[in-house]
Amino acid sequence: MSVLTEAKPKAPIVARTVAELKGLLRERRERAPGLQTGLVPTMGYLHDGHGSLIRRSAAENGLTVLSIFVNPLQFGPTEDLDRYPRDEARDLEVARREGADIVFMPSVEEMYPRRPLTRVLVSDVTEALCGASRPGHFDGVGTVVAKLFHLVAPTKAYFGLKDAQQVAVVRQMADDLNFDVEIVPCPTLREPDGLALSSRNVYLSPEQRAEALVLSRTLDKAKQWASEPGMTAGELQRRAREAILRSPLADIDYAELRLYPSLAAIPPEQPLSAALGQSEALLALAVKFGGTRLIDNAIFPKKGA
Repeated sequence: MSVLTEAKPKAPIVARTVAELKGLLRERRERAPGLQTGLVPTMGYLHDGHGSLIRRSAAENGLTVLSIFVNPLQFGPTEDLDRYPRDEARDLEVARREGADIVFMPSVEEMYPRRPLTRVLVSDVTEALCGASRPGHFDGVGTVVAKLFHLVAPTKAYFGLKDAQQVAVVRQMADDLNFDVEIVPCPTLREPDGLALSSRNVYLSPEQRAEALVLSRTLDKAKQWASEPGMTAGELQRRAREAILRSPLADIDYAELRLYPSLAAIPPEQPLSAALGQSEALLALAVKFGGTRLIDNAIFPKKGA
């Protein structure tokens, strides 16, 4: 008597050069004209948040390309490029399990064979939040994502909303430069206790890990505060900062309430209800625990949406 077992997903094909990637894409598209392609850009050290992006792409497209590239252009001189976690074997297993078809894993020399003299600079939406504390970061993001869009020519590209500012930047760039791609924002995935999944969580000591829960707890409280009659933007922002600072290990980079996706400032005295009559709003947090900087956010829906 034979026993039926569920077929395991096939291992993805790995491309390490631009020429290999182009060849694989050309071959697949010649065999299936009009093939819909999903792109999931990452810096590797994949977790379940990345896995959810790959799964969604695999469900919505005939071909899923996962890129894994630790992009030096988006790291500042004092940031953690060299110690950014890397685990190729683990990443390829996640890619296989979640259904990626092609994994593009170029070296720095392959992506930037010469010192790049061109940058993709998106203004306004890059100037607050992470853009203010990490000068040049989003120039690096825009440049590498533009290169990936040109190389892959995806139908859809998938980005996690944990970095909501990055989503806003990429959407603006794609719109301004007429990239024929749909940007698909995907929800933040969290640990059972609420901590947002991040490759940088591995740096946290047990005590820092416990203290970092103040981020998700503050965002949960903020959703309750937002419904209070007469709540202003400034008061909600003040309460959020106050709640975070109750954690003795927390060092706030920013805790700001902004319109979304424009990231325009909201006058502190403006009632939150009035702001939400115009647009969605984003409460964005960036907080350091020791040497580890974590981001998290909550998006408040536009009234009547």
